[in-house]
Amino acid sequence: MTDKIKLDIISDVVCPWCLVGYKHLEAAINELGLQDRIDIEWQPFELNPDMPPEGENLREHVARKYGSTAEDSQRARERIAKLGAEHGFFFNYFDEMKMVNTLDAHIMLEFAKEYDKQTELKMRLFNAFFSEKKDISDRQVLLEEIATVGLDKKAAQSRLKDAAHRDAIRSAEADWQQLGVSAVPTVVFNRTSALTGAQEVETYKQVLTELVNEMNG
Repeated sequence: MTDKIKLDIISDVVCPWCLVGYKHLEAAINELGLQDRIDIEWQPFELNPDMPPEGENLREHVARKYGSTAEDSQRARERIAKLGAEHGFFFNYFDEMKMVNTLDAHIMLEFAKEYDKQTELKMRLFNAFFSEKKDISDRQVLLEEIATVGLDKKAAQSRLKDAAHRDAIRSAEADWQQLGVSAVPTVVFNRTSALTGAQEVETYKQVLTELVNEMNG
């Protein structure tokens, strides 16, 4: 019997609501003083698994995929930037920003998990993409971020070249989708219940409090 709450967070590193949702979840954990009772594992989800290597302009992508107008897109960006700022995160949208392929990023997150660096790398990738104008589909960029969190670039590079690890990510994505995950962020609590979407801090606090009470019996 473990006294830790297992949180599987299914998300993508180019999903702004995934960052906002995590910041709300993090705030809930901190406000409840549960930092030592939470075990987080980031699970892969690609918003655009068929995105070509060159990527696609973000505004054009949003218009094509969701039918958003330029005004819709601008309003959404302003709202997301405001929510990020409330938790100390800087969303730095710019005209040439591209939606990119994230398969390699997920391979690196799986690599980082083996060294208990997964959340640290996830935050670095969110920052690289949304704040620092970096192309996180570029392997050199990914390897630099790997080094930033103190991991071995050579080991990471060989992981990127290994077809078996690419297949493993695709398989994990398919498994979560078969379990009904079709949107991100989705937070799964102790593999028994889930919340989808960037929920408010109070919502996460309520669920976590109930789980702690159950575990304390």
